[in-house]
Amino acid sequence: MSLDLHADPVDLTAALVDVFSVSGAEAEIATAVQEALQAQAPHLEVVRNGDAVLARTNLGRGSRVVLAGHLDTVPENGNLPSRREGTGDEEILHGLGTVDMKGGDAVFLHLATTLPEPKHDVTFIFYDNEEVEAVKNGLGRIERELPEWLAGDLAIVGEPSNGVIEAGCQGTMRVELRLSGKRAHTARAWMGENAIHALAEPLRRLAEYTPRIVDIDGLTYREGLQATSIGGGVAGNVVPDAAVLTVNHRFAPDRDPAAAERHLREVFSGFELSVVDLSPGALPGLSAPAAAELVAAAGGRAAAKLGWTDVARFAARGMPAVNFGPGNPTLAHTKQENVRTAEIRQVTEVLRKFLG
Repeated sequence: MSLDLHADPVDLTAALVDVFSVSGAEAEIATAVQEALQAQAPHLEVVRNGDAVLARTNLGRGSRVVLAGHLDTVPENGNLPSRREGTGDEEILHGLGTVDMKGGDAVFLHLATTLPEPKHDVTFIFYDNEEVEAVKNGLGRIERELPEWLAGDLAIVGEPSNGVIEAGCQGTMRVELRLSGKRAHTARAWMGENAIHALAEPLRRLAEYTPRIVDIDGLTYREGLQATSIGGGVAGNVVPDAAVLTVNHRFAPDRDPAAAERHLREVFSGFELSVVDLSPGALPGLSAPAAAELVAAAGGRAAAKLGWTDVARFAARGMPAVNFGPGNPTLAHTKQENVRTAEIRQVTEVLRKFLG
């Protein structure tokens, strides 16, 4: 297929949505993006890395901005092909990926073609496998194989943010608490020790836990600590001798992973705890010149990102990073996924003003 990158970003979004690109099957959309950039944006250096496409200006500007968006989606759920309803400012575009995040990709592709001489040098990263386990994420592969392509003074990840700049992101940590007991027949339960019953104390601590609310650079981050699963049990007539409680901690970016782990060990002191998954957060970095310039272009509005996104990968490289894209993130991954077309155009114009 061919993509018209000069087209209205709404039409471009619809065209991208109609290309099936569930995680692991991004070859077709990556090829379409690569061929369109090579044909329609001759001012850009374009390279292919796996099923990721990278493009950049080399104008010798004093600063560089990285725009990054993933090409993959979650599995289809009866929400393809795209369709529209309404008119004018009330028009809605429905379909898989309209929110997460082909609307953001369309904005970036349109600007890549229509801004041949931006005031910042710009790098565009369209990558694969964001919606699956982190080890497959295309940004990780690019960082290993082409790290210089991720360098810059500001990173903008086009994840849906309701058209508002969401700065930084929370860290996330998943831990398991393992409780031991002693098996016995339930008819003689006093001869055993019930490991599931032993979960009562850590569950009590969770129920009484008060999460922090942290202000960083004028943005409010709300932490969280929640049980997400319980496992245990042998048979219907056996006192269980083992149980496991899984807990997810979302922590503000003023805490590094080591500090977050120390905090959880304090909360659950006396219990065996192991970390099974971890992604650090990202400080907002809005005081950096390029970030402040972007916030000004967006009307001075910014909010804290309460989830985790790939901005953390850029923050780990010492770059300020923000999320900025069209669409309501609560609609991502739902059968009803849809985006206001006016929001796609609004994000386009903010970035056009910023990049100039």
